[in-house]
Amino acid sequence: MNPLRKKRLLIILAILVGVGIAVGLALSALKENINLFYTPTQIANGEAPHDTRIRAGGMVEAGSLQRSADSLDVKFVVTDFNKSVTITYRGILPDLFREGQGIVALGKLNADGVVVADEVLAKHDEKYMPPEVTKALKDSGQSAPTPAKEG
Repeated sequence: MNPLRKKRLLIILAILVGVGIAVGLALSALKENINLFYTPTQIANGEAPHDTRIRAGGMVEAGSLQRSADSLDVKFVVTDFNKSVTITYRGILPDLFREGQGIVALGKLNADGVVVADEVLAKHDEKYMPPEVTKALKDSGQSAPTPAKEG
């Protein structure tokens, strides 16, 4: 083989190997940082992975909010009107968080089936509901509650 051709072939192979390694590292990083959304029904049925960061969401059940008297610990139940899941959180809840509203919690599912959240996201106006929660409610045959009009 011609030495010039051999050199070009080695350069092309080195570039291909480098691009392959870069793509592999990028995909690996993306896989580790993905947060899949799970409904309370999916979590209750065991479809959500344990000790992996997930997003769980639904409607906060009325009367389920329990605040610790001496710390920032909060416990509440989220439902998709089919099944429910308990979520614990340590911190200050968003101002727009309230019972009967849609939320999404980011955290890990423990062995007891409780989502230990490190972040809680609440709706930003009275008509908004996270798309995942809307889809979960639709799939369960329920419709989102309509907000009461002031007037």
